[in-house]
Amino acid sequence: MMAETGGDRPATERAVGYHDIDTDSIISVEQVNIQAQKLAEKVGKDVISGLASGDPFVKIEGLRAGYGKMEILHDFDLQVGERQSLCLIGPNGAGKSTVLHSIFGFTNIFSGSITIGAGAGARDITSLSPNQKLREAGIAYILQDKSVFPAMTVEENLWMGGYLMDKPALAKQKAEEIFEKYPRLAERRNKPAGVLSGGERRLLEISRALVMDPHLLLVDEPSIGLEPRFIDMVFEILHDLQHIDGKTIIMVEQNAKKGLEFADIGYVLVSGELAMADMGDTLLANPDVGRLFLGG
Repeated sequence: MMAETGGDRPATERAVGYHDIDTDSIISVEQVNIQAQKLAEKVGKDVISGLASGDPFVKIEGLRAGYGKMEILHDFDLQVGERQSLCLIGPNGAGKSTVLHSIFGFTNIFSGSITIGAGAGARDITSLSPNQKLREAGIAYILQDKSVFPAMTVEENLWMGGYLMDKPALAKQKAEEIFEKYPRLAERRNKPAGVLSGGERRLLEISRALVMDPHLLLVDEPSIGLEPRFIDMVFEILHDLQHIDGKTIIMVEQNAKKGLEFADIGYVLVSGELAMADMGDTLLANPDVGRLFLGG
């Protein structure tokens, strides 16, 4: 768990972090970073490739990327197989969201490559724009909370997900398929998105990304700001998207326990570098990962 001490509260006072787990000790963000760096080990390319099932569907090699002239990711590698899920965890400022931003085209890439597609169908998408990555490469980015258009109806929000389609009728057709899939949204199709509950808004955000029928979902903090019952609902939806609909998922998740329980593969980032990589359940059982990121 990453919780900062506040005010004059004694360091031994029990506290509850964002994982809803009690802990007898509070570790500052600075200490998490320091201790995580001590745990960091050089993760070889053989380890990275071994965790991906079959030919990698998403492959990042030697990526140096950031914002403006500031480099956040340093020689970063990643591989995930088709229909697999990968969760990125780590201290604040480790570069987790920057990985998603880089895949989707929101960063400056100084060197390295990003490819999508398996085997002979692999395509270099490093220099494509976000619109090209959505329309041509089948990559959708599901932003953090509060990305719906509150004054628009649920139905209109879904139509917006198809803004790159050649014909508006195609977006409307896809919206109807989504309403059939998620009756909870269908019941609210004519209501302003601003009146939805937190869980319903997240469902709408995910559904809007599905309008373009992407192959790869980049999911940024799916549990942030949600009550526990809605968190479970969102991860059930993501589970079905992976295992029933065949989507490949790369996510950043502040609730490291929930993210590692969900994902096939887990990566720990520290200071813009890959510090640890293993199967999600293996990292979940790692006592050092538990101490720093899972609340004990």
